[in-house]
Amino acid sequence: MPSPTRILILHTGGTIGMAAAADGYRPLAGFPERLRQRLTDAAADYDIVELPPIDSADLRPGHWPSIADALLAHWDSHAGFVVLHGTDTMAWSASALSFMLRGCAKPVVLTGAQIPLDAAGSDALANVRGALHFAASPALREVSIYFGGRLLRGNRSRKLDATRLAAFDSPNYPPLGAGGAGFVLHHDRLLAAGERRYNVPSYDDQAVAVLTLHPGFPAALVDALSANPRLRGIVLQTYGVGNAPQGDRALMAALEHAAARGIVLLNVTQCLHGGVSQETYATGSALARLGVVAGGDLTLEAAFAKLHLLLAATNDAAAVRREMGETWCGEMS
Repeated sequence: MPSPTRILILHTGGTIGMAAAADGYRPLAGFPERLRQRLTDAAADYDIVELPPIDSADLRPGHWPSIADALLAHWDSHAGFVVLHGTDTMAWSASALSFMLRGCAKPVVLTGAQIPLDAAGSDALANVRGALHFAASPALREVSIYFGGRLLRGNRSRKLDATRLAAFDSPNYPPLGAGGAGFVLHHDRLLAAGERRYNVPSYDDQAVAVLTLHPGFPAALVDALSANPRLRGIVLQTYGVGNAPQGDRALMAALEHAAARGIVLLNVTQCLHGGVSQETYATGSALARLGVVAGGDLTLEAAFAKLHLLLAATNDAAAVRREMGETWCGEMS
């Protein structure tokens, strides 16, 4: 059995293991061995396990349990974990893992690359080296993202740049640490040890949808989504501190109908900074009267993942609404 001081690297796919093809980057076979050959100065001893690699744009909620299960299968034999993941949906998976592995007592660090490992100018090795360093830090007891020289809380992170190497940020929470010339871990920003409450449910990919409001938003879109019998939750991306066009009677009626059907409505802001405070304006209070849950400063990714997990765990819509307002693992202020 591997030593409990070793780190597990779990490769799930993404740009880091791709190569150029006629129609663009595609996963390339043999990535674990190629990484071993290049990673000659790792900060810790490690093992590599590979799931069938996918482009993270193809990721669905139904893929999340396979990542969590792979980690848990090696949980007792390794001191920490690095998950190699595509950047497009890395923040979504980091949020989901943080909720499935609630109270984890070991570091789980997601990373990847904007440029493939074997390509000129790749950021892959720097990201993996940094992730390995923090995955060997016993003080880190949560799911995080290490990318572009910064360690971020996973369920606070967002991909904010399509091309820059520093692609991720954590708009409403400061970085947990930093890499580069010397590694720094900000212990005062880390989650304290918590009760182990692991939950890896089976997800219905169609259970949650996202609607982003815009001027003239058609009520018919809400009605069309609500007609799907598998839909059980909607994340509304509203304006400012949680405002919606209360004067649009058709839209308000559509949302009220969805709520009456038992669909959980969750309100998050379209803004990068700040959060939802539905009582600030009458336009937000109108949503509160419909039973819409105020999502505080949850990121879209965290809101989507947490709502998915709760709906996968229970059919009690009232219980889901209550739990969405509770902070589980540092996901909101």
